[in-house]
Amino acid sequence: MFKRLLIIFALVGTVAMPFILRPKQAKLEQADETLVIITPHNEALRHEFGRGFRDWYKAKTGKLVNVDWRVIGGTSEITRFLDGEFDAAFRLYWTRTLARLWSAEIQAGYKNHSLPNNASIEVKEARQAFLRSDVGCGLDLFFGGGTPDFVKQAQAGRLVDSGIIGRHPDWFGDDAIPQQFSGERYWDLRGLWVGAVLSNYGIVYNLDSLKRLGVSGELRRWEDLTNPQLVGEIALADPTKSSSIGKAFENIIQQQMQNRLLSLRAVNPAGDAAQIEAQAVREGWIAGLQLLQLIGANSRYFTDTSQKPPIDVAQGNSAAGICIDFYGRQQMEAISRRADRNRLGFIAPLGGTVNSVDPIALFRGAKNRATAIAFMDYVLSMDGQKIWNYRPGTPDGPKHFALRRLPVRRDFYQQTDFKALRSDPEVNPYDTADQLIYRPEWTAGLFREMSFIIRVIALDTHEELTRAWRAIIAAGMPTEALAVLQDLSLVDRAAALGRVRQALNSKDKTEELRLSRDLGDALRAQYRRAEEIARAKLK
Repeated sequence: MFKRLLIIFALVGTVAMPFILRPKQAKLEQADETLVIITPHNEALRHEFGRGFRDWYKAKTGKLVNVDWRVIGGTSEITRFLDGEFDAAFRLYWTRTLARLWSAEIQAGYKNHSLPNNASIEVKEARQAFLRSDVGCGLDLFFGGGTPDFVKQAQAGRLVDSGIIGRHPDWFGDDAIPQQFSGERYWDLRGLWVGAVLSNYGIVYNLDSLKRLGVSGELRRWEDLTNPQLVGEIALADPTKSSSIGKAFENIIQQQMQNRLLSLRAVNPAGDAAQIEAQAVREGWIAGLQLLQLIGANSRYFTDTSQKPPIDVAQGNSAAGICIDFYGRQQMEAISRRADRNRLGFIAPLGGTVNSVDPIALFRGAKNRATAIAFMDYVLSMDGQKIWNYRPGTPDGPKHFALRRLPVRRDFYQQTDFKALRSDPEVNPYDTADQLIYRPEWTAGLFREMSFIIRVIALDTHEELTRAWRAIIAAGMPTEALAVLQDLSLVDRAAALGRVRQALNSKDKTEELRLSRDLGDALRAQYRRAEEIARAKLK
């Protein structure tokens, strides 16, 4: 009995000890108001904007506000969460308040912005009932993520106009936040979402690792990631799991299309413009996939999260990786604080990436609407914009964390007195030479298809791809083997528009799995042939 009691007391002590020894927490002030925000933003950003808004709101209103951050993962997880919450809330409204019968057809139709003409009257009524309602999901604001995520929520009817454009017309226009820049939309004309900060994509690299591998100089272009010396050293994320990396890969393909267009125009300046553009898009699609294939062949892995590659590069586990600009800069910041020199570099390839926005938006049915609107005003005000790129400890800047993000307001960069206080004073996203002009008609409608194809050519077939690539490198890069490896006619743009799109849009998910298997098998066989050709050269 004594031994049993001793064991029980030991177990109780083990469980209780962390609670007994934890530091005393400061008492939280009683908040007058609460604001609920769902976001993929990291802890540093949440801390600085939460603190900044509390101080700003207290000075404006005399009231204390508590920001309740809801963090469930990236935008893919957020989308799934919103689907479930809005479905449940509208079903309750439809069946109890309106006393109507629920069905799978109603569930699909109430959030469909492009209902077909032959949709039933009941489905059309459900859509209109939702758009007239104040059905919410228990959240006030959606803050952060890519424009496609916000467009999707706006189309579903889940976002509403906060009135910010009408309240602050001087913030929206070419002098402050342009409606469009380099082909990217920066705010919704209906006011359903507005860009809060800019993002672009680039290469994060470890100078010590590059030196170890014998790679001279810094990495400057996307093509530099195909260097055979970097085999097994590139950190990448799966574009079907990370929409931000999918966007980076789309930029790479768009650059190839744009380069091809310029070349064709130079050769045939009097040619038919539409035909030349169509040819450039077809050929640039293949050239972009071929470039991504070789980058994938050099990859160490494909991860599910876009935050892992810059961390691994910073630790020297990989020599380089593709990431969002602020992930790269934040890792540079962390390294520079811990070491006497910065062994990390980040470059946004010239002409190889566009600046797109991370928006903010008000949810339908927001319970704390007035406070949510105030938060949006704060983020877009010059006070909020300073938090993105001021150094910690500077007047009006963040207190603890350098966010290393680029404010969306163009007039921010025109304030000469801001420059000395900024983390990145030399960067002006509105003053970039050889700007990549994003053309949504080229690839935006093929975003899912593109990500699927990249996964098949470089991730699902990674073992065969890397083995063939290593054999080709060892054989001195024979053109015959490389040509077989890079024959991507199976996944040309016509295939993306045809059978790939059909499989991805099918209600029967086995079609997607079947196509993935069939394409993967064909490409594995192709990669094995390329390996055989290369190995024959070594004999």
